[in-house]
Amino acid sequence: MLLLAAGVSAQAISSASAADLIIDTPVEAGVVQASGNWDGAFIGVFGGYAWGELSVDDAPPGLLTPEPAGWLLGVNAGANFTLDNGIVLGVVGDIAWADIKDTLVQPPFGSVTSTLDWQGSLRGRIGFDGGAFLPYLTAGLAVAHNNVEAVGLGAGEDDAIHAGWTAGAGVELAATENLSVDLAYRYSDYGNADYTTGGGTGELHLTAHQVTVGLNWGF
Repeated sequence: MLLLAAGVSAQAISSASAADLIIDTPVEAGVVQASGNWDGAFIGVFGGYAWGELSVDDAPPGLLTPEPAGWLLGVNAGANFTLDNGIVLGVVGDIAWADIKDTLVQPPFGSVTSTLDWQGSLRGRIGFDGGAFLPYLTAGLAVAHNNVEAVGLGAGEDDAIHAGWTAGAGVELAATENLSVDLAYRYSDYGNADYTTGGGTGELHLTAHQVTVGLNWGF
């Protein structure tokens, strides 16, 4: 019995000593690196607000012109290519449905309503790979379809497609490996187009500002 008790005691002492020798090794904190992989094709949707002006070139001072404003909703597609120095080049095209309008009332002559109902662009982009974000500049061709309706003196209605240029800036923020949020501002000069109403044919100039937010899915 004494020998058995001595053996159990020795085993307990040995186990305790072994436990004392266990040293907890601290786990190194993992380093999370934001992915800067902006290469490849993408598609997306966007929406925003736009405001602009339908004017007459060389108009006399004080002439009132429609200043349309409203919402837009569209889709886009494009592709990015990253260079070795972190510069990201890209191309993107978009088209948007819009309800950007204004009615200018001029008693006793009547009123003129300008409505921009769709717009599109084909642009180049240049940006910088900031890892989880991509600031960029963009510029290219722009088109818009506009309708003019005159009521009262010179009554009539006509529509035209304007073609011009657009330029702006934005930033994309990576939300997941494939999904990014795109915040952008653009100014568009859609140029001149001819309209014919009851008052005759005239050339009108269309410009617009827009602020948009979108979601892009990369492949």
